[in-house]
Amino acid sequence: MEGKLLVISGLSAAGKGTIAKELVDRFDNFVLSVSATTREKRGNEVDGKDYFFISKEKFDEMISNDEFLEYAKYVNNYYGTPKKYVEDMIKNGKNVILEIEMQGALQVKKIYDKAVLVFFLPKDAKTQRERLISRKRETLEQIEERIRQAIVDAEYAIHYDYVLVNENIDDSIKDMQEIVDGKYDKYKNKKSLLILEQIVKDIKGE
Repeated sequence: MEGKLLVISGLSAAGKGTIAKELVDRFDNFVLSVSATTREKRGNEVDGKDYFFISKEKFDEMISNDEFLEYAKYVNNYYGTPKKYVEDMIKNGKNVILEIEMQGALQVKKIYDKAVLVFFLPKDAKTQRERLISRKRETLEQIEERIRQAIVDAEYAIHYDYVLVNENIDDSIKDMQEIVDGKYDKYKNKKSLLILEQIVKDIKGE
């Protein structure tokens, strides 16, 4: 039995990376796809594990050779998903998690219509700001840029199969399991979209 391709995106500081890691750590049938990127390494990130950190020239070469399932530019850097790993894992019954930006997610859906798209949110705008500041990875100017980006990112959410509010990690893990098993109540999406709408209003100061 083939696995599923789970494409997860969301607002900055929604905790999507943590959820992906927990799924892989807790369950044998989940694996992470490692993306290639032209951005600089952060902190303790490891090349080949967190990302394949490559030059813009190498990235262009991979595009020419049709080696990406998808690729996109986001906040002045390029990100792409190498094809072979993803295809091999799905054939072997693994649920492959792609943590990618919205442009790339929609590209994947066009190429592979069985892909399941999941969009994550923090519970509110205040939580998003607090999480970004507490990570201590970026300057305040960069943080503000990421927060403003949420206004743009919100427009993509309606194209996703599921929108989840990550308020509690265990609940989010349960939601992801239910999505894989086809048991998730999609009516929950309506509440999540209302929360997204309020986050955007708060950022805009409305």
